[in-house]
Amino acid sequence: MRHGKAGRKLNRNSSARVALARAQATALLREGRIQTTLTKAKELRPYVEKLITTAKGGDLHARRLVARDIHDNDVVRKVMDEVAPRYAERQGGYTRILRVGTRRGDGVTMALIELV
Repeated sequence: MRHGKAGRKLNRNSSARVALARAQATALLREGRIQTTLTKAKELRPYVEKLITTAKGGDLHARRLVARDIHDNDVVRKVMDEVAPRYAERQGGYTRILRVGTRRGDGVTMALIELV
């Protein structure tokens, strides 16, 4: 039984899931919008929203907490200086997931995840 075991495994071990989340979060915060599978987008959403909420603190500690997950200094700078202030008055809900159809190769549902 899977009682109390939240989250999807995505056919990866734990370190690969962390690497995937970090890479997709970095890409989303850099570009503002990425296309991925619906399942990965649903896993990415809370990860990115927690990062943005942390960045809204605006101090050095918040910057270091964000830099712990985002290893690209340019993206960390962008999150702290541009993205977080844009959502200063917003109480969450920083991302939107839009379904865009199915992938031709294996029929999996694709989605766009973007910053609102």
